Order: sequence, then structure tokens, then C-alpha cells
Amino acid sequence: MNGARKRTLSPVLVGCVLLLPLAGCVSKDKSDLEKYVEDVLARKGGQIQPLPPIKPYERYIYQSAEKGLRDPFQSFLNEEPKKETVEAPANESQKHFIDEMQTHNPEELESFELDSLRMVGILQNNDELWGIVKDNAGTVHRVQVGNYMGRNFGRITTIQEDKIELREIIKTPQGNYEERQATLALSEQ
Repeated sequence: MNGARKRTLSPVLVGCVLLLPLAGCVSKDKSDLEKYVEDVLARKGGQIQPLPPIKPYERYIYQSAEKGLRDPFQSFLNEEPKKETVEAPANESQKHFIDEMQTHNPEELESFELDSLRMVGILQNNDELWGIVKDNAGTVHRVQVGNYMGRNFGRITTIQEDKIELREIIKTPQGNYEERQATLALSEQ
């Protein structure tokens, strides 16, 4: 039993022996610290540079909106693309083109150039065939016959497994409107 007690006491004794030198650190003598503080306070102070003068605020009134320019605080991403103004037809044969351009509701894919769109596939639901088109931002759209794509009033006429055919209305150099056939082929990517 005596041997067991010696084992438990020896770690306590070893701890006391190790802590004994630390007891000197807890001295109440602060004379070296007080001397250091006196030396720092005795130093001669330097001169502080003056602050630079504060420039007065100059107010700017934005007047470009009065001149018809775009408001810089409006998002330009949500603006509708400006459609070409359509003049009165020179003859009656042009009237049906102008009527179609003025009366149809603009669709989302009309804000893209036709060559920036990619056909990536088709969907078939019963008898309906839908074309799957990806725009240059990576958004996928579903289209069917009768929808519009591209900036030249391109109306989809047929959708096949490998292509989408459109009829576009373009303005000739003479100022007349005419139809042009366009195709959007299935993309390899």
C-alpha cells in the first residue's frame, strides 16, 4: 500500500518542482515596466502633418434624359429591341407584309439574329412536332409551326427531324418587302 501512495505522490511532487520557477514570474516588482513608460513619455513629440483641404461637393444634374438619351439607371437587358418603322405600302401587293409585321405579337426569339440560334432537336407529342432551339446565351426554347424567330419576321413554316424552315420578310434596296426562305439546320453540337 505504501508503494501505491508513493506513485501517486511523485507526479504531484514533480509538478510542484516544475511550477516553482514560475512563482518568480508573479513578482510584484514592476519597476522595469514603470521605467519604460517614463522613457516613452519623456520623448519629444513630432509634428503632425495637417489634413488636406476638403473639396466641396459639386452637384451634377443629369440632363441627358431630357435630350432623349437612355436613362443610365434602367437595365438595358430588359429593353425591347427597336423594331423597324414600317412605312405605308407603295402598292397593294406590299400591304399583306406590312399588316403581318404590325399586327403579330413579338416573340422572344425575334430578339436574336437567326444565325445565332441553333436547332438542337425535336419533340413529338401525339401529332404535334416541336422544334428545340438554343439561343447564344444557352437558353433552350420550344417552337412550333407559326412561331417567329430571327429579326426579319421569320415565321416557321415546317419542322422536320433535321431542320426548321422559315419564311422571312426582308426589305429590298428599292424599299419593297419580299419573302425569303431560310433554314435552321440541326446542330452537330
